[in-house]
Amino acid sequence: MSDTIEIKIPAKPKYLRIVRLEIRFICEAMNFSSADVNFITLAVDEACSNIIKHAYGGPTDKPIEVTCHVHADRVEFVIRDYGKKSDIRKIKSRQLDDVRPGGLGVHLIKTAMDEVQYDNSLDVGNQLKLIKYINQRDRNVKH
Repeated sequence: MSDTIEIKIPAKPKYLRIVRLEIRFICEAMNFSSADVNFITLAVDEACSNIIKHAYGGPTDKPIEVTCHVHADRVEFVIRDYGKKSDIRKIKSRQLDDVRPGGLGVHLIKTAMDEVQYDNSLDVGNQLKLIKYINQRDRNVKH
């Protein structure tokens, strides 16, 4: 059993603060460490920023939907857009030794979260599922 919280915003950078505040609140309520709260919040923010930039090609009134499923041992974020389909094979971070601005969002997301699942099989748009377990021991039991 889980609690579900839904956040829907227009795909504009000025509204990402709403998502960050909600994610932070949810993670703090679940008693994640403050480091995990920061990393999870940053990962979800980066995913939403990537939607604006890549799926929508810039700010738009089209939605970004973030659905949070709060479980006893983990939190799951399902992030949905209705933009251009992503080629999952091309979603990757640049090399860390390639020092220049940008291009590390995917690395950050994969580092912060325990599971990252891309889905572009929907009729329209993309979906990203991010999962973070409250502690590593819970994650190992699940696999």
